[in-house]
Amino acid sequence: MYEKIKLGWFSNLKGDALSGIVVALALIPEAIAFSIIAGVDPKVGLYASFAICVVIAFTGGRPGMISAATGAMALLMVTLVKEHGLEYLLAATLLTGVLQIIAGYLKLADLMRFVSRSVVTGFVNALAILIFMAQLPELTDVTWHVYAMTGAGLAIIYGFPWLPRIGRTIPSPLVCIVVLTAVYMITGMEIRSVGDMGELPDSLPVFLWPDIPLNLETLTIIFPTALMLTVVGLLESMMTATIVDDLTDTPSDKNRECRGQGIANIGSGLLGGMAGCAMIGQSVINIKSGGRSRMSTLFAGVALLVMVVFLADWVSQIPMAALVAVMIMVSIGTFSWESIRDLRKHPMSTNIVMLATVVVTVGTHNLAIGVFVGVLLAAMFFANKVGQILYVGSEETDEGQHRIYRVVGQVFFASSERFMDAFDFKETVERVTIDLSRAHFWDITAVEALDRVVIKFRREGTAVELIGLNEASATIVDRYAVHDDPAAVEKLMGGH
Repeated sequence: MYEKIKLGWFSNLKGDALSGIVVALALIPEAIAFSIIAGVDPKVGLYASFAICVVIAFTGGRPGMISAATGAMALLMVTLVKEHGLEYLLAATLLTGVLQIIAGYLKLADLMRFVSRSVVTGFVNALAILIFMAQLPELTDVTWHVYAMTGAGLAIIYGFPWLPRIGRTIPSPLVCIVVLTAVYMITGMEIRSVGDMGELPDSLPVFLWPDIPLNLETLTIIFPTALMLTVVGLLESMMTATIVDDLTDTPSDKNRECRGQGIANIGSGLLGGMAGCAMIGQSVINIKSGGRSRMSTLFAGVALLVMVVFLADWVSQIPMAALVAVMIMVSIGTFSWESIRDLRKHPMSTNIVMLATVVVTVGTHNLAIGVFVGVLLAAMFFANKVGQILYVGSEETDEGQHRIYRVVGQVFFASSERFMDAFDFKETVERVTIDLSRAHFWDITAVEALDRVVIKFRREGTAVELIGLNEASATIVDRYAVHDDPAAVEKLMGGH
């Protein structure tokens, strides 16, 4: 137990502390921006990011992953806040937490195994593009000073690690922020800073219970929003956990992560914060800055609160150009550049799934829709490919009076038409034997196709015998087949 706690919390204190500071600095403008998107006070997003970070450090299933207020979640809150106000948002946040805890205990995270690698790659590339696009407003219609500062920031981020000794000791994004802030304060150049994003809170968060009636009408108001927040939050968190697993080459408990996200959102709601989820950008910053254990997430949350409440005068002086440089580094590091090279090597279906996920996610700015389209396309391509693995051969015996059909492959909704087309119902034979020993029937559509084959042969006066059904196929055929039921046969064939 002691070794487990030491490994999970205290195995990388220096790296976790420094990476936590970098993450906290990157969280501040985003939390403010997401609050503005949702239509609430900036402190709602900042308190949420603090609460979620701190709680998820203890309850989450993926060490080193950063969770906070996110843009994907903020977009889902706009209508509820506009029509009913902040109190109903806090209630929806609490309900979101409860639903996520239930999802964790129902082990819904296991559904992630149905998300193919091409969908994950598309998701990663789409988020990298969205992260970059989110920086464009800070680079549009600005003076040359902004471009110079951003360029200098990128030079520091990519050049500092090459310095001997200290290059690998201090995270280069932190050096970038400190140096550019010093330059900004010394020169007094007129460019946007964190202070221009919104007013930072001047007090610690306090316990809040939503001041709304607890009745069925309230539930009908908040439930649709809470359900959407639950689905999008868990989906983004599970996908981010998969990416961090790959970056660190370590496993994670995704069902525990579901429960942890739920507990964190309840904590956020009780402290006046909005619902949040895992953030791929900040998680990548954390990992690339040296963060590995739960302590890095805890440091990020605590540092965020300390900075915005006690060091607001200093934090407000950070130029946005420095944070833009950090986020551009994140987008470059997040994008799977190998996927472009692999377009020539991978099957067309894999490329279509990946590109569709990217296009839909970027086009809608909705992660859930993009992943849904990717998973749907992947399933359709898979079903089509498996449906092609079907062969029906035949041979004559007894001087042309008996034909044996041998079926090899998978019979289901995607291959049922090919299965039926393989039989010659007009051939004049006395008996037909269908050997199914190397076939498998998967669904009702397959059983119905078998029914139609048997019935059509019998209508031509041909005796039909089915042999070789494996146990699983025999179970579904015995339960749902109707070719031995005259009334059902008449109904199946349309009474003709």
